[in-house]
Amino acid sequence: MNPDAATLQPDACYLALQARDARFDGRFFIGVTSTGIYCRPVCRVRMPKRENCRFFGHAAQAEREGFRPCLRCRPELAPQSVAWSIQDASYILAHQAARLLDEPEAWADNSPSVEQLAKRLGVSDRHVRRIFEAQFGVSPVQYLQTRRLLTAKQLLADTDLPMTQIALVSGYQSVRRFNSAFVEHYGLNPTQLRREGTATPAHGFAIRLGYRPPYDVQAMLGFFRKRRISGIEFVSAEGDGNKTGRTLAIESAGKWHKGWLVAEFDETRHQLVLRVSDTLHEVLPIVIHRMRAALDLDADPMAINSVLHESFPHGDGLRVPGAMSGYELAVRAVLGQQITVAAARTLAQRLVDRFGEPIATPLPELTRLFPEPAVLAGAGGDALGQLGIVKQRQAAIVAIAQAVAEKRLALHGGADVQATIAALKELPGIGDWTAQYIAMRSLRWPDAFPAGDVALHKAMGVQGGPHPARAAQAASQAWKPWRSYAVIRAWHAMTIPQESQ
Repeated sequence: MNPDAATLQPDACYLALQARDARFDGRFFIGVTSTGIYCRPVCRVRMPKRENCRFFGHAAQAEREGFRPCLRCRPELAPQSVAWSIQDASYILAHQAARLLDEPEAWADNSPSVEQLAKRLGVSDRHVRRIFEAQFGVSPVQYLQTRRLLTAKQLLADTDLPMTQIALVSGYQSVRRFNSAFVEHYGLNPTQLRREGTATPAHGFAIRLGYRPPYDVQAMLGFFRKRRISGIEFVSAEGDGNKTGRTLAIESAGKWHKGWLVAEFDETRHQLVLRVSDTLHEVLPIVIHRMRAALDLDADPMAINSVLHESFPHGDGLRVPGAMSGYELAVRAVLGQQITVAAARTLAQRLVDRFGEPIATPLPELTRLFPEPAVLAGAGGDALGQLGIVKQRQAAIVAIAQAVAEKRLALHGGADVQATIAALKELPGIGDWTAQYIAMRSLRWPDAFPAGDVALHKAMGVQGGPHPARAAQAASQAWKPWRSYAVIRAWHAMTIPQESQ
C-alpha cells in the first residue's frame, strides 16, 4: 500500500484498520468525520463506521482538513513513512524535500524556509511548492507545521518540561506563537494536552517511539553488543531484557549538550521506550531523531521485503543499524578497516580510554563520552600510534575529525549522499568501502553497497572469482533501492547455522 494520498485504497485501509495491523502504522492515518479526530491504524478505540472514515497518507493532510490528533493512539508515536524510489525526478525531489524537513540537523541553527529548502535542492521555491503539494497534498509549510506540533504534543504528553522549553525545542520562536498554533489546529490549549498520572522515572524522562513489525530485536542488539565499547555504551545480555544505553554529546547553537540515554524495546506494543537525561532536554528533537535512525525505527518492512525476501527469506525482520553520532561511526569505521570486529573494538576502546571525557551518570556502565572532533583533530601521530593505530588510519581519523570540527563535513541523514561520499573519499585513508559503510549507517542511505567487503563476497559466493567486487556490484542490482538492507541480511545469513536456513 503506497502511503501517498492519491494512491491509497480506502477499502484496503479500512481492512487494515479493522485488523489493527501494526505493519501499516504510519503508512496512513484515518480521519473520523463523526468525531473530527484522526488516528493511527493501530488505535484501540471503538471501530468507526466505514462511511465515517477518510484516509490520508500523512498526518499533515489530516490536519489540513481540520482533523485533530487522537489523544489515545497519539499519531506522533507512529513511525515516519520514509519513501525511496528510482521513479521520476519529481517524486524523488519531493521526498528528498520531506526528508530534509524531517531532519533537525539539516538546518544547523536556523528554522527551515521554502526558500532555503529550494536552494538546498537546486530548484526554484515555486517548483518545490508545486511538486511537494502534488506529491503530499499539502504545502512544505503545512508539512513542517504538523511535524512541529506533533513533536510538541509528544513532549507535552511524555515529559514535565516547562512550556517555554517545549515551545523552543519544537521550533517556535515564542510561547505566544506556540499557543496560537495549538489553539488554531487542535482547538486546545497546550496545557490541556498534559497527561495526568504519567510515571516519572527516577532519573531523566521517558518517551515512546513506535515502529512497524516485523523487527528482529535480538539481531539488532546482537550487532551493537558485538561492537560495544565499555564506558560509553552498554547492551543487555541476551535473555536479560532488550535494553541498550549510551552517553552522548550533541553540539547545537555553538553549545555542547552532554548526557546519557537508555532505550528498551516494548515488543508487545511495537514501541521503544527511550529514557533521556535532563541535560539533553534542549536538544530532544535531535536525540529522538537520532535514536529513530540508530535503531532504524522508520523502516518499512513491507516495501523492503517485497524486493529482498526471495533472496533472503530469513531476514524479514532485520534493520540497518545506524548511529547516534555520524562522526563517531566514521571514526570507528576507519578503525575497522581490514581487521576483525573484535580487533576494531579493542582499538576503539583504547581511543575512548585515552581521549574520552569522563562524565557522571546514574548508570555505572556509562562513565565516558566519545572523544569530541576537536580533541581527535588535535591528536598527534605519536599519541594515536601508541594505541596501536597505524599511520594510514591515524591520518584518516584526524582528517575526519578536522572536517567535522570545521563543519566542512556533515554526517547525518539530511546530508547530500553522493556529495558526502565524494568528500569522504577525498580524505586520506578513506576508500570506497569506508565511504559506503558510513553512508549506510551514518547517512541512512538505504542503497549503500560496500562492494569490496570480503565478508560480503563470501556471503554472495563470489569470493573465488577474478573480480569479486565487480561481481558483487553486478549481482546487487536486483536489490535496488534496498541494498543496505541486503548487505545486513547477507552478513546475518553467515551467522545462521546452515540447517536452520
